Amino acid sequence: MSETGGTGTAGEKGAGASAGAAAGTPRERYRAQVRAEIKERAREQIADAGASALSLNAIAKRMGMSGPALYRYFGSRDELITELIRDAYRSLADTFRSEASTASTASTASTASSASEASEAEDSAGLASLARALRRWAQADPHRYFLVYGTPVPGYHAPDDVTEIASEIMSALLDACAKLPGGTSGEAAGRPQPFERHIEAHAQWAGERPATPAQLHRALSFWTRLHGVLSLELAGHFTGMGFDAGALFEAELDGLLAPA
Repeated sequence: MSETGGTGTAGEKGAGASAGAAAGTPRERYRAQVRAEIKERAREQIADAGASALSLNAIAKRMGMSGPALYRYFGSRDELITELIRDAYRSLADTFRSEASTASTASTASTASSASEASEAEDSAGLASLARALRRWAQADPHRYFLVYGTPVPGYHAPDDVTEIASEIMSALLDACAKLPGGTSGEAAGRPQPFERHIEAHAQWAGERPATPAQLHRALSFWTRLHGVLSLELAGHFTGMGFDAGALFEAELDGLLAPA
């Protein structure tokens, strides 16, 4: 997981600004509005030059403020980056939560020839829904995506509360993986794969959520393989290769959902 933050969609920006403007004293509302504008200018600057070039003084100049005046709203560059991180991770965590709550209803509405097929389709639909939601979220704002899952900002370290939000995303993924039938070939044979033995002892990224080694392996495979496709797609590395990146993403997803 990268320790950098991300940009936000227009809805995300508007929600934050309107929430701040809806409550508090006039001074508090004004402060919330200025902070929201600072974050928007920061997103624009990051989109133009990258997170490592983020400059509070440059943002202040663009807003017609002095540098010291802007520092009354964000005490440092890292504080501003952290706020952008929270916005980005919270946006994805909320997206995953919404998808997880609706996937069951959508899957049971589809036709199936038996109750067991309906249950299996529902379980697979949960993970597939999260995968497609991840791609839509990434495509909606590639700069936000790369700032969260791309190259870390030099010298920046995210605080613990940001890591906790990121853990919510992995918990939703593990919940979906836990519903899938079967496990890995090693688990089916009663012999966990070497990596599964390793990951069972190194599962800090899963937080407090209990999971079997096979579930951890499947979740990590899902995360790494789909992020690999997304990163290459959004960076333009498929340009000129002549194939549909969306079709590749779906093929990878089919492979991840296939029984072991």
